[in-house]
Amino acid sequence: MYRDRQCGGRSAARFPTSGGVPVPRRARGRVVLEVRVSADAAVGPDTGSVFAGGSENGRLMAAFDWSATPVGPVAGWPAGLRHAVRTVLASRFPMILTWGPQYTQFYNDAYATLIGAKHPGAIGDDLRVTLAEGWAALKEPVEHAMAAREASWIPQLLLLLERAGYREETYFTVSHAPAFGDAGEVAGMHAVCTEVTRQVVAERRQRLLHAVSTAAGRREDERDLAVQVCRALGDDPLDVPLTAVYLTDDGGRLRRAAVTGVDADRLPAVAATAEELRRVDAAALGVAGGPFGDAVTDAVVLPLSGGAGREPVGALLVGVNPNRALDDEYRTFHELLAGQVAGAVVDARAYAAERARAEALAELDRAKTTFFSDVSHELRTPLTLLLAPITDALAESGGGLPPAVRDRLTLALRNGQRLKRLVDDLLEFVSIESGRTAAVRVGVDLAATTAELAGVLRAAAERAGLTLTVDCPPLPRPAAVDPRMWEKVVLNLVANAVKYTFVGGIGVRLRAEGDDVVLQVSDTGVGIPAPELPALFERFHRVTDSPARSREGTGLGLALVRELVGLHGGTVDVESEPGVGSTFTVRLPFGEPDTTEVPPSVPAAVRGAALTPWDDGPSWSDRPAAPTGVLGTVLVVDDNADMRAYLTRLLAPSWTVRTAADGEEALRDVARSRPDVVLTDVMMPGVDGFGLLRALRADPDTRTVPVVMLTARAGQEAAVEGFDAGVDDYLAKPFESAELLGRLRSVLERSRGRRAPAPPAAAAPIAPRPPRPRAERAASVPAPVPAAPASATAWRFPSTPASIPPLRRRLRALLADAGLDEDRAYDLLLAACEAATNAVEHAQDPTEPFVDVRVAVEDGAVEIAVRDHGQWRERTASMDRGRGSMLMSAFADVVATPGPTGTTVVIRSPRPSDGDTAA
Repeated sequence: MYRDRQCGGRSAARFPTSGGVPVPRRARGRVVLEVRVSADAAVGPDTGSVFAGGSENGRLMAAFDWSATPVGPVAGWPAGLRHAVRTVLASRFPMILTWGPQYTQFYNDAYATLIGAKHPGAIGDDLRVTLAEGWAALKEPVEHAMAAREASWIPQLLLLLERAGYREETYFTVSHAPAFGDAGEVAGMHAVCTEVTRQVVAERRQRLLHAVSTAAGRREDERDLAVQVCRALGDDPLDVPLTAVYLTDDGGRLRRAAVTGVDADRLPAVAATAEELRRVDAAALGVAGGPFGDAVTDAVVLPLSGGAGREPVGALLVGVNPNRALDDEYRTFHELLAGQVAGAVVDARAYAAERARAEALAELDRAKTTFFSDVSHELRTPLTLLLAPITDALAESGGGLPPAVRDRLTLALRNGQRLKRLVDDLLEFVSIESGRTAAVRVGVDLAATTAELAGVLRAAAERAGLTLTVDCPPLPRPAAVDPRMWEKVVLNLVANAVKYTFVGGIGVRLRAEGDDVVLQVSDTGVGIPAPELPALFERFHRVTDSPARSREGTGLGLALVRELVGLHGGTVDVESEPGVGSTFTVRLPFGEPDTTEVPPSVPAAVRGAALTPWDDGPSWSDRPAAPTGVLGTVLVVDDNADMRAYLTRLLAPSWTVRTAADGEEALRDVARSRPDVVLTDVMMPGVDGFGLLRALRADPDTRTVPVVMLTARAGQEAAVEGFDAGVDDYLAKPFESAELLGRLRSVLERSRGRRAPAPPAAAAPIAPRPPRPRAERAASVPAPVPAAPASATAWRFPSTPASIPPLRRRLRALLADAGLDEDRAYDLLLAACEAATNAVEHAQDPTEPFVDVRVAVEDGAVEIAVRDHGQWRERTASMDRGRGSMLMSAFADVVATPGPTGTTVVIRSPRPSDGDTAA
């Protein structure tokens, strides 16, 4: 039984049933089922061979009722058609054949995948009907190939297809050629094609991403950035038919920054969240998109990420091309686009923040410059009033002064001049930075001047065991330089060479090279590591861990040299190799003088002495006071020669004084003869004060040698650092001589255990108590720390809560080394720290702002003494009255000894009995 069905004015294809099941076909979105058996199927053997080859389309065509098509039954097909059909079906490349004026279609399996839902209904149908939506693009090349008998080649042909339920933008590379009949006539069209939609769209999107990246650039204005991004997207709107960039404000809301493809007023100006933007109806915006101008009905909202763990910096609303499916590739493109925009916004905000920081730093720098300029008078006036009287006294009465007095005044003058040099250098550098300093050039015999300046430091170089070679032959003509500035350049470079050279020599060489004067200062010193060279001339820069004769300095010397040379229109460079030496080269033009008046200058010898603070002076070290050694031997370690001489004079009446210039020399001295006390500076070249302390504590023979630190690093944190490292006492510069003498005597007494124990009658269990009348406190028995066994360890901590953690760490380590049971050690830690906390909180008006702790461990018995130096006071009202004594008494025997100058708490834990140990 047969049935024909008209679908849109054309005859439906006819397929037989298979096992009673009709074979379906799709036509214009409807499924058409035909139940009809073709008589052609039984035609001679040549009929079946046309569709042989085993392809799916071959089987479909073999079962197709061709008699109902313009080409008629298969048995009547001309040989040319038969051969063409076999060729198409045998190919694995997408191929299609149309035959006759009705463009009846034959195609293979590969082509069937290109037309999607139009297959298999397109078999035997008119190509112009099957591809009606794209025929406008195909008509001309197809008809031209058939009429002109010429094959065409069209790469990336844009073709509209409705193969997936929507109007789809596709691209094909296709060739159309004529198909010939048996008589050589053009009977149809033969086309070979391949779809390149994915490649075309991917390249287009890649170009768009590049355009957005280029437009974003390095912009500091994020709103201008948003405008440029939208402008770039608007130039190629196929994949992004509309765009809106929203940026977060200070309140976290999204504010519209730029729009393209749609009237900005049709989008919300502010949105609380990205979710609110997702509720925008894209279809109501009236935007056309895609290559065919269809209405945009969908849009996506993408957050602009601010980075890992940060809040988004905005959101991106983009329309979707109505002729492309929103598949994974499209979504990836959106994510890349959002990532680029987000990165650009983050960079813009970072640039803006950096600019704001730079402006703030510039403002601080201007304030600093103003400050130094304003205080220059305040700094120089007291220096003048200090130096002038000393200079006058030495000039007028130097011969009549006692030697000790003259030496003290000479020391004060020399170090006052050193301070003046530091102040002058700092102020001059600030003045140069602010643009208020200019070189006043005068004609100078630069060779003679340079030789004289270099010779100022000859004595310092020779005392250091170095040779100083000065090679400054006469120049062909005078050079125009500022004499005061040239003096600072030469002295700074030569002093630097002496400071960092230990063996060999220093060379100063001056030459004329064309219109330039070239000064070279070379040395055989320690050299400079390559990574440090780029920053060598920056202000305050100092090469870390570089051996030197002294750690003193401001880090301004080389920076000042560069600035002064620059004011003369010159340059300064350095070549250096670690372990070989360095060569500094100054090059500046001969120039023309600005004036004939030579400005006054400080005598170079004065400035030279101020540049070498490590150098042994001719006065103090030559005539030290005769030592008496009443108290013991003290080793003074300092890299400043004047400081060593001063301390020697100060301590010699009561101590036998030995000196060392750095920690390494001190260790050699201690190895020869152990001192009673070591008095050391912290910042020294080579082995510094902390390195010396660690070395002493690591050696069993010197572990108990008391160490007192002197340092310019004032402040509580510096003191805590010193005590935490194991120092016995810590004194900041400047200090009073009487305080230093008292500290040294106290440290020595503690180390020798000379203090007498407190009278037993005064001992009583510790308990918090209210303040007593002053008369009663004065009548109390003094409370020195009890005498310590030889194996006792003594520490001193600042009287602050910050001292409790270092006390806990030291005590824990000591008890562990003594082999105490972990539980017992823990109990003693609690008791000792509670006693120290009480000493900090309750002692008022301390004569010394410290808490002394002594620990003795003998044969398993432990005694811990904690002493403050103040008068008892109650803390806040007595919510916790008695808590401290109860806590300490729970762990050990506690005895408190009060006194007018402090309270001593002694915690004793006897050696456990064998039974206790077993338990």
